Amino acid sequence: MKKIILILSIAGILFSCNQQVADQSVRAEKEIMLADQAMSDLASQQGFSSALYQYADSELVKFSDRSLPIIGKAAYADSIKGKNGTKDLSWSPVRAWAARSGDIGFSWGNWKFVKPDTIYYGCYFTAWKKHKDGSWKWVIDGGNDTPAPRVK
Repeated sequence: MKKIILILSIAGILFSCNQQVADQSVRAEKEIMLADQAMSDLASQQGFSSALYQYADSELVKFSDRSLPIIGKAAYADSIKGKNGTKDLSWSPVRAWAARSGDIGFSWGNWKFVKPDTIYYGCYFTAWKKHKDGSWKWVIDGGNDTPAPRVK
């Protein structure tokens, strides 16, 4: 009888620990989605480059078409000096995943860039790192052009 109680107690503890880890990962995924959307909202108010800078980790890597990656927040600041960036680029996260530890993850989604004569579409990928203050900062970002979405 003592062995059965011991086994059930250990099983309960293990289940509880696994549930806490799962909850931590799910919570982190929701936080990443919120941070990603908040960065897009800020871009429509202050400009793309400014918003990315405010959400950037110091060790960022930024990929862009037809250019080498930008590495580090200081290098990114130099690349956008005097430019807030367009307010006509918006994006929406589709999905986020987070590590079991809840301190790193990534999101992906769709972007849209509206110009007076045309609209461009694309997809993006952003890796995120949680800081000690609880804020999420992006560490890797890149994207590509896509055809216009299909209308149903």
